[in-house]
Amino acid sequence: MSIDFSKTNGLVPVIIQDFRSNRVLMLGYMNQEAFNKTKNEGKVTFFSRSKNRLWTKGEASGNFLFVKEILIDCDQDTLLIKAKPQGPTCHTGSTTCFGNETAKGFLYELEHTIQQRIVSGDEKSYTRDLMQKGINKVAQKVGEEAVELIIEAKDSNDDLFKNEAADLLFHYLILLKAKGFSLEEIEEVLKSRAK
Repeated sequence: MSIDFSKTNGLVPVIIQDFRSNRVLMLGYMNQEAFNKTKNEGKVTFFSRSKNRLWTKGEASGNFLFVKEILIDCDQDTLLIKAKPQGPTCHTGSTTCFGNETAKGFLYELEHTIQQRIVSGDEKSYTRDLMQKGINKVAQKVGEEAVELIIEAKDSNDDLFKNEAADLLFHYLILLKAKGFSLEEIEEVLKSRAK
């Protein structure tokens, strides 16, 4: 990995991304010394422009960023570090310096849309109608979609398989809402199993 520190007066921008969620956590700058320290110690170290010194993220708070992967852009003057955060990244206590409402992906947007449809009062909404039929009907629908997915998995029509997979995910998200849980809570269970 050859980084061109000369293009930017000895400092390169470094984007920090959560290695699991791909959520952007922060932006900092590194000089050659900070980069070397980061590689050698496995904790993200920046060059602080305000303090005019090396600064290891978490040195005061204990909220370190543990390096999982370092990538360089095509111009060799910007880094992307995928890291495992130990606690919140932002000095405000937020997970990310870009606000806690940063999009986590389409499934989270869909979860939000489902919630809006449930409370909208729109009588034409399929989602709202299904929720009003109760937990048994929602669970039954998830079961039906799971069976349809299994049937399509045995055939060779990829489009039908993908559509049934999408139907199952959609109805699963409705079931989570019906049970009072969020996708993020299920994600946390999966993360705990990965430890």
